[in-house]
Amino acid sequence: MIAVALWSVAALLALAPAAIALSMRPRGSVVLYGACLVITAALCATALLHLLDPAHPVLSATLPIGLPWLGAHVRLDALSAFFLLVINLGGAAASLFALGYGQHEDSPGRVLPFYPAYLAAMNVVVLANDAFSFLVAWEFMSLTSWAMVVSHHREAENVRAGYVYLLMASFGTLALLLAFGLLASGAGYDFDAIRASHPSAALTGMVVILVLLGAGSKAGLVPLHAWLPLAHPAAPSHVSGLMSGVMTKVAVYGFVRIVFDLLPEPVWWWSMVVLLVGGPTATLGVLYALMQRDIKRVLAYSTIENIGIIFTGLGLALAFKAQGLDWVAALAFTAAMLHVFNHALFKSLLFFGAGAVLGATGERDMEKLGGLIHRMPKTAFAVLVGCVAISALPPFNGFVSEWLTFQAILLSPQLPSWGLKLAIPAVGGLLALAAALAAACFVKLYGISFLGRPRSDVAASAHETDRFSLTAMLLLAGLCLIAGILPGLLIDALAPVSKDMVGNVMPHQVGLQWLTIVPIAESRSSYNGLLVFVFAALCGTAAASAIHRLASDRLRRAPAWDCGYPDPNPAIQYSASSFSQPIRRVFGSVIFAAREVGEMPPPSSPRPARLQVELHDLIWDALYAPIAKVVGFATDRINILQFLTIRRYLTLVFVALIVLLLVVAL
Repeated sequence: MIAVALWSVAALLALAPAAIALSMRPRGSVVLYGACLVITAALCATALLHLLDPAHPVLSATLPIGLPWLGAHVRLDALSAFFLLVINLGGAAASLFALGYGQHEDSPGRVLPFYPAYLAAMNVVVLANDAFSFLVAWEFMSLTSWAMVVSHHREAENVRAGYVYLLMASFGTLALLLAFGLLASGAGYDFDAIRASHPSAALTGMVVILVLLGAGSKAGLVPLHAWLPLAHPAAPSHVSGLMSGVMTKVAVYGFVRIVFDLLPEPVWWWSMVVLLVGGPTATLGVLYALMQRDIKRVLAYSTIENIGIIFTGLGLALAFKAQGLDWVAALAFTAAMLHVFNHALFKSLLFFGAGAVLGATGERDMEKLGGLIHRMPKTAFAVLVGCVAISALPPFNGFVSEWLTFQAILLSPQLPSWGLKLAIPAVGGLLALAAALAAACFVKLYGISFLGRPRSDVAASAHETDRFSLTAMLLLAGLCLIAGILPGLLIDALAPVSKDMVGNVMPHQVGLQWLTIVPIAESRSSYNGLLVFVFAALCGTAAASAIHRLASDRLRRAPAWDCGYPDPNPAIQYSASSFSQPIRRVFGSVIFAAREVGEMPPPSSPRPARLQVELHDLIWDALYAPIAKVVGFATDRINILQFLTIRRYLTLVFVALIVLLLVVAL
């Protein structure tokens, strides 16, 4: 199986230079995305077969590339197989969507060569079994995705997004490089040697902090999230789906591989750090999302929320594992991994839906949309499924993983540490608030964009998207439903991953009656997505039938209620800004430093009343803006070095050589 995976990755890399020639041909994008679809589907099948293999083999190989006398070590185990499945399922869906969407790309030559290389880099990160291969693939993943972020380089905002992304990616890679440097100091770069080593407690603590910084910056943990709401909307929509739904999970993989696999038994305070980052990330992410009008920025900020949920689950798993409660650690870890899979499905679906809307209208601003359910009914249905799933409502998949996370939170009183006993319920409260706000956020997104009347001419003249894009969205919507009504199959498939990482597994689920899932014991908690779905379908059908048959008139039409205003102008509808105003007034003054400035002209004036709302990203203002000013000031001063004479350059080189010799001597 590992040979199939490696040859597939090689095929993706070979497509990258071929795409340069294909981008100049009329049907070149179809050929490239079709080839990527076939290869990622093969990789997806390979990963699934390995994950479901009852023997759970660990396969490894060494390639004659990389550092001299070291080579490139690759490994396929349960954890890498699961993340290969996530990466290539998302890659196959994005490639299918791009078969239609990619034909409308303005500059295909700026996207096509980097797309297969990006997919290959993510796969190599998951397969790498030594630090050098891991870091090279990680940086290659960052560079290829950056190239696609700035593909529409004529827009200044996209260039700025690429610049911030590149800086944050470099910072994350530096943190991971330092972490691997500490681990390799006594064992070498090979992961097998690192596993066998016994680093000190102080060293492992430093490694955990560095990995949280490195992987967290790529995943979008607060306060390292600054690049994510800029870069994800800037990329083409199928690339945005990959970055948000898949690449952030590669960052999760990096954290899990190092902290749960390469390091020895965890210490309880590791979990405190992860939990105190994960909980606020979930809540702040959805609050930021609620304040946005741009559909893709809403989805980007929502990714921050879901990453917070995943890291909360991982923090819980560390806490329970450190205290010897492996069976609860298995529950928390499985919940986190299940949310990794679920988020890859519904976030890719929603970004594809945003791409379909953008392709049909040319707009991402919700205030200029509306009424799309009549002009794009199939897209509206698929996006509705994604909105329900991401809002964690049954019977779709988002509910299951969040419910399992709360089940683990409810077991926190069994922990002996009072710090964890106090921190975990507080984090649980933040997750509950985030879940409620997420539902409000996606009611706003769907209601303003797809319901009501068109707010602009482009929305009124919108048309349904192409069949390839629709097929990709409907397939993902179907998977969201299947994963929600049959979660026991996924939980059992994750058992070998949980066994390898935390030493225990959840109870076997498939043999239970009616495919019920039982995280702890039947007497305490259970959930049956299949029965919930059947009940909802029967009740909905019965209610619709009764209303149509027993109502006084089967079909009645009347003017829409307009709050007493006879003017049929769509501007009188509820807007995205008005929808979020109550929440902005509750949280805005503290979290966003919100300021509302109203201008009410006198009664005799013909000027309209105006309301201006100012929002600030306090994390950006407090953390990143001062750094940017310092860097700008320093570069202005250092810029004089490029105007020195040759004698001064030689003097600088001589001084630097003396300093280096002194360092070596000491």
